[in-house]
Amino acid sequence: MALIERPVAAPPVAPAASEPAPPDPRRWYTLAVLCTSLIIVIVGNTSLNIALPTLARSLGASTAQQQWMVDAYSLVFCGLLLTAGATGDRYGRKGALQAGLLLFLVAAITASFATSAEQVIACRALMGLAAAFVMPSTLSILTNVFPPHERAKAIAVWAGISGAGAAIGPIASGFLLAHFWWGSIFLVNVPIVLIALIGGYFVVPKSRDPMQARLDPIGAVLSIAGIVALVYTIIEGPGHGWGSGITMGGFALAIFILGLFGWWELHRSEPMVDLRYFKNRQLSVASGSMTLVYFAMFGIFFLMTQYFQLIHGYGTLSTGLRQGPVAIVMILVAPRSPALATRFGRNRVVAGGMGSVAIGMLLFSLAGPHTSYYFILGTMVFISAGMALTISPLTASIMSGVPLRKAGIGSAINDTTRELGGALGVAVIGSLVASRYVSSLSHTLVGLPADLIAKAKSSLAGAISVSNTPGHSELAGIARQSFLDGMHLALRFAAIIAIIAATIAYRLLPPGTDHKVQVH
Repeated sequence: MALIERPVAAPPVAPAASEPAPPDPRRWYTLAVLCTSLIIVIVGNTSLNIALPTLARSLGASTAQQQWMVDAYSLVFCGLLLTAGATGDRYGRKGALQAGLLLFLVAAITASFATSAEQVIACRALMGLAAAFVMPSTLSILTNVFPPHERAKAIAVWAGISGAGAAIGPIASGFLLAHFWWGSIFLVNVPIVLIALIGGYFVVPKSRDPMQARLDPIGAVLSIAGIVALVYTIIEGPGHGWGSGITMGGFALAIFILGLFGWWELHRSEPMVDLRYFKNRQLSVASGSMTLVYFAMFGIFFLMTQYFQLIHGYGTLSTGLRQGPVAIVMILVAPRSPALATRFGRNRVVAGGMGSVAIGMLLFSLAGPHTSYYFILGTMVFISAGMALTISPLTASIMSGVPLRKAGIGSAINDTTRELGGALGVAVIGSLVASRYVSSLSHTLVGLPADLIAKAKSSLAGAISVSNTPGHSELAGIARQSFLDGMHLALRFAAIIAIIAATIAYRLLPPGTDHKVQVH
């Protein structure tokens, strides 16, 4: 295991408390490497959706296989975050980062030359495993390498890149699919990973938990099983129905396993995740708010992509480019959030950011089939600027709620709340759209053959396909309006979630702007 560093001997004389050690002179280069590593993970999580139709044609992938191409990554990634974060704390965060990047490189090369849907699914699961080691390492290394007075700014840059990556993924995929074969969406990761690996080798410092806490294999297994059960149930909920026995049973199983995990952690002298951290209001409120933020964020990206492609008929590249301003705004606004938090208070900045998101969603709920792109651009500015103002202070609050030596676990908590919120957002928002779509369209389908009814109800794309058959040309317009009805409902619901998040943050998040991480 050459990538896992050995303990470094402590210096004979520790710096005096009044004379802190000078900051690492390479810390900003380190941040560049960490952000490069982060963008690989984020883009890997968001770039595949736009390529699914191409993969379906090229590999003959069924609908279920296409879903698993997306879900295999998310399930493994989310399930292993806590365990990977704890492993980095124990054995070395730089080693965990490099091992994750190397594994991601192997998986990406293999996926680009896959010859079957099953191979792509397996490679995506391997990418999720790699990403689970990369993402917590980036934030935990950042927290250790930057001194307290610079940490908030560095976290803001990290958060801006994190949010922008969700918008960059579809643009990159759209461009590559328009000019190259489908494997290019995986192969393009190779030079970026190599840059991160080589740069990390030279500039990223080693760090780990100096107390070298013992591993907690039972806690790791319980956390993986519980989170995977929860995420899987969320993903499958829309298909089975939220009130179905399978869905309710899945949630019950997840709650039972996670409850057992909590009991186990509370009775260990050295737990993998010390749940007492959540007694800190800063950590608990920020974690809950982050879940709601990503619920709204992933839900809106899900709707925006479909709106551009299915209502306006834009292609994959055109759709990605029209979502590009989201990334630009987040990169520009996020680094300014620490100064705003210092001036106005962290709770007010987060509440204001989520208020901006709610305004953008309510404006987007007015969009119709002929709405100008410039109007949609205005809604994107509200939404992306609000997200940029929100993510950085919440991330800093979560990291401030755990000891510095447990930065890997703190980062994993941050990442897990984001992933759970995103999975919930896509699942719930998608269910609302589908439910209203079907109910609005049903009266139009009376008298059609059963197979055409099923196809039209399955999705807007299916209804448009049915409208191309003789005698059903009017169905396309009705189906588009039915989809818009569902989209408007979902956007108003997401706006309510954003308002709830804003209220919670304003009332419960400590207003102070001290971004120091606990030392003990």
